Amino acid sequence: MNLMTSTLTIAVLLTVVLALVSFWIPQMDPDSEKLSPYECGFDPMGSARLPFSLRFFLVAILFLLFDLEIALLLPLPWGNQLTDPLHAFIWATAILTLLIIGFVYEWAQGGLEWAE
Repeated sequence: MNLMTSTLTIAVLLTVVLALVSFWIPQMDPDSEKLSPYECGFDPMGSARLPFSLRFFLVAILFLLFDLEIALLLPLPWGNQLTDPLHAFIWATAILTLLIIGFVYEWAQGGLEWAE
């Protein structure tokens, strides 16, 4: 038995054991307090499902875009040591320009205004 088959056997066996244990460990009969929307002991005063502003999602998406921009531009200093660093700088500039154009468009459309 070589190393790969033994590793695969251990991984499958461990997965099956953990899946079976996960069915036995939790409590099978939860009480009414655990099934209520709030677990603090008080009766809920209103609906737990309140409308959520889409502006929060917009800010989250913008944060993810610029976080992605940082992740894409992070290897740029190492691109300076390539045999042809011009390609790395051109691609980084293209990505940065595209994201800045999108940000300016979002700003011009009024998507960043909190007050209506």
